[in-house]
Amino acid sequence: MNPAGILVTGVGLALPGASRPTDLLRSAPTAGSPAVDPAAVLGRRGLRYKDRASQLALCAARDGLRAAGLLEDELTVPGGSVGVVVSSNLGNLDTVCGVADEIGELGVNGISPMGLPNASSNVIASSVAIRYGLRGPNLMVCNGATSGLDAVYWGAAMVAAGRADRILVIGVETSNRWVSGLSGRPEDQLLDGAVALVLERAEAAGARGAVGTAVLGRYTRAAGVDDCLDRLLDGSGEAPAAWFVPEGGPPSGRLAADVPRSDLSEVFGASSGALGVLQCAAATGWFAANGADGRRPVLVTAGTDRDDAVAGFLLAPAGAAG
Repeated sequence: MNPAGILVTGVGLALPGASRPTDLLRSAPTAGSPAVDPAAVLGRRGLRYKDRASQLALCAARDGLRAAGLLEDELTVPGGSVGVVVSSNLGNLDTVCGVADEIGELGVNGISPMGLPNASSNVIASSVAIRYGLRGPNLMVCNGATSGLDAVYWGAAMVAAGRADRILVIGVETSNRWVSGLSGRPEDQLLDGAVALVLERAEAAGARGAVGTAVLGRYTRAAGVDDCLDRLLDGSGEAPAAWFVPEGGPPSGRLAADVPRSDLSEVFGASSGALGVLQCAAATGWFAANGADGRRPVLVTAGTDRDDAVAGFLLAPAGAAG
């Protein structure tokens, strides 16, 4: 299924040091910035038994839906027309480890019946759908380094296939001692936040008077970075305006040295399954911030030659792609 031509009509952020897409272009690390407080954003009601990943996703989802004009006091479109795809590799690891600890110490009778559902890998996607009444397709993607871009692809593919008029795609990861222990990174070098994109058919957006901030172009998965770039840029005839590079990935000689490169993990921390969604949101910020040069496509890639695959997308400003 070809996802090209699907619009990004809304972006929502629940990140330290960033409140709008252009903030994602910052170069200074956000370590030391205040953490997102979901209760301050959403109010405490309905958050008591939610894990932090779900809480952060709910914050980003609300702002993404509002930015797209889909949410006021209630949804402005039928709930069945909106689906949810979430990417997170480690988002509820704290809950899983906590449940395992409780079983080891107290046996199965000691497990909290309120906390146990949070051990499900799909808890984030289902929590978002339930809270906002999104009754379209619901999918959780946990696919390693490429997970975020894979989630964007599958969300766009569902829209292109007519499964829903629009899909809310969320990338979320958390920073805690369990993720730090598994990844080997200090907690202050880990992303603790969420990003949401609303992907929508152009016809559906036009019918409600909405405009896009970006349009999805080519997507591919390949065995390495150079192969991914060759597939994405073959015959394009023009270098991208910017490249949001894989986390910690080595530079590639496939692109000219003067193409600006940005590793968002150096700013927001190791982002795992949230990275690809974060990169796509940053691309919309690039288009908003760069005027005439913002009419050229932006390249985003996730995964390195050390991973099992590399995924990539080209995005263009809405109205500039054929």
